[in-house]
Amino acid sequence: MRKDYHTWDQIVALASKLVAQLRREDYDVILAVTRGGMVPACLVSEALDLRNVLTAAVMFYTDVGKTLDEPRFLQFPSDALLIGKRVLIVDDVWDTGKTAVAVRERVRQAGGHPTVAVLHFKPARNQFPGDRPDFYAMETDDWIVYPWDPDRLVVSHEGHVATDREPGA
Repeated sequence: MRKDYHTWDQIVALASKLVAQLRREDYDVILAVTRGGMVPACLVSEALDLRNVLTAAVMFYTDVGKTLDEPRFLQFPSDALLIGKRVLIVDDVWDTGKTAVAVRERVRQAGGHPTVAVLHFKPARNQFPGDRPDFYAMETDDWIVYPWDPDRLVVSHEGHVATDREPGA
C-alpha cells in the first residue's frame, strides 16, 4: 500500500475544503472520533465557531492496515448529550467505513441526527456499498500518514516536539 505523507499545510487546506461544504447553522455539536479525528474536528470547530465539541473514543486500527474485527467504543457521550441534536461526526478518514458507520449508528440510537465529515474517503476500501461520508475533502486509496502520527513526531534532547515532513527528512 502506497503511503502519502501529508504536511500540516495540506491538512489545513483539506480542512478548509471540508468546511466550505458545511453550514454552521446545520449543527448543534461536533463529535470528534479519537484519535485521528481530533485535529480535524478542532480545525472544523474553529472555522465554524462551533464550541460544543464531544469525543467518541473508538479503537479500530492496531497498526498500519491492521484492525480489530469491529470498532471498540472506549468512551462515548451519554444519550442526554445527543438526543435531538444535529451531530457533526468528524474523523480523519473513512477507510473501510466501519468506524464511521458504528459511530453514526450509535448517535442515531441515542436520538441524535448524525452527519459524517472526513478529510479522506477511500472508496475502493469502503465495505458499505451505497454508503459513504456525507462530506469529504479528498478521495484516495493511499495510506495517509498524518503529521500527528506518532512515527512523524520528533522529540529533541531538550524535550521540544516537532514533526518530520517525511521519513528521513
